[in-house]
Amino acid sequence: MTVFHRLTRVIAPAFVVLASAHIASAQTTAPAAGEDPVVAVVDGKEIHLSEVAETQRNLPDQYQMLPLDAIFATLVERLIDLQLVVVEGRKANLQDDEVVKRRMTQIEDRVIREIYVSRHVDEVMTEEELLARYDEFKRRNPPQDEVRARHILVASEEEAKAAIAEIAGGADFADVATERSTGPSSDRGGDIGYFTRDAVVPEFADAAFALQPGEVSKTPVETSFGWHVIKVEDRRLGEVPSFEETRVQLVAEASEEAVSELMTTLREAAMIERFNMDGSPIDTAAEPGATVE
Repeated sequence: MTVFHRLTRVIAPAFVVLASAHIASAQTTAPAAGEDPVVAVVDGKEIHLSEVAETQRNLPDQYQMLPLDAIFATLVERLIDLQLVVVEGRKANLQDDEVVKRRMTQIEDRVIREIYVSRHVDEVMTEEELLARYDEFKRRNPPQDEVRARHILVASEEEAKAAIAEIAGGADFADVATERSTGPSSDRGGDIGYFTRDAVVPEFADAAFALQPGEVSKTPVETSFGWHVIKVEDRRLGEVPSFEETRVQLVAEASEEAVSELMTTLREAAMIERFNMDGSPIDTAAEPGATVE
């Protein structure tokens, strides 16, 4: 089956989705004429390249990944179909139909909500605000001690003691770990890299952080995973993630708080009534802080 036929099968059930994309593109995309060429005209209505691109962005992922020119002709034909239906609908005066008016009001309300909240967040979430939040993040997350360790994980205390004896006799820890350890790090000579105390189970952390670089645990360490022999390779003070590394997290937190505060403010200023499913009044119909006369 060719790409054309596969894409046609995808687009046909998604007719309404593509229609929405067509409308959205017409409303939100307005590049210069030279940058957004006309790719079709239907009864005098121009269809622009930007509308084709927007339609592709509303298709399933496998079609979004294709080069636009690979599905360009198919998308243009579908947009022509959509416009033909719009033309016939307008001839039938559907623009004056109450159902259409109600749906258009719903679309307008949704767009107003999105833009109002987005602009409010943009006003609140300044660079200064993000930097202040980063300072607070650093205060709450000071650098922590880290160790880099190797370990040998075995099923019994006897096996762990045997490994300790072998290392004490001059064997290389990494070689013993590769040969004896049942843990996933065995192919790296038991190396599990750097970690903070809270990143591992308490028994392992207590033993590892009690060692200095080059030291090997003198007795086996038991955890829920089995029995360990631990060697600390290095110790260091960890680094706090940079502002840029935490920016996405800071933006998400600031946005969530800004929206929450906005909704609290709007609720406090509004008169809100609630009713039961059958439309009858409920005892507490007003939002806290508002009075219903």
